[in-house]
Amino acid sequence: MTMRLTSAGFTNGSEIPARFTCDGANLSPPLAWSGAPPGTRSFAILCRDPDAPSGTWYHWAAFDIPRGAEALEERLPPGSATIRQAINDFGKRGYGGPCPPHGHGSHHYHFALYALDVEHLDVPASARCRDVEKAAKAHALAAAELVGLYAR
Repeated sequence: MTMRLTSAGFTNGSEIPARFTCDGANLSPPLAWSGAPPGTRSFAILCRDPDAPSGTWYHWAAFDIPRGAEALEERLPPGSATIRQAINDFGKRGYGGPCPPHGHGSHHYHFALYALDVEHLDVPASARCRDVEKAAKAHALAAAELVGLYAR
């Protein structure tokens, strides 16, 4: 079975609703997954925008998600007791929604899910999203992606 990542908030290749962006409530979207491979001990989720004018912009990294989890609810607080979150490229811990420059066209926001072979990623509390992505890729058993679009 192939691992799959979905959202009740938007479908793959469709527009991300404003409530999940800087133009709305800036909430993290609800995400659900299935098909994690045997041996999965935790999960990590990242959101990045490769269309940003200055290069790939990281919006979110949530990690050390327990292996039995199959979803993240909408509006994951930055100070979640059980799930760690990295510092995004806005300089804040937690989710920072899509916020492309006005008139820059539609950006593609890649939400990536990694099934990991470790319970906890060995990254410091000050880790940035790029650090989490590098650590997650080193321990990934499988990955899945969901892409949403947003323009201003």
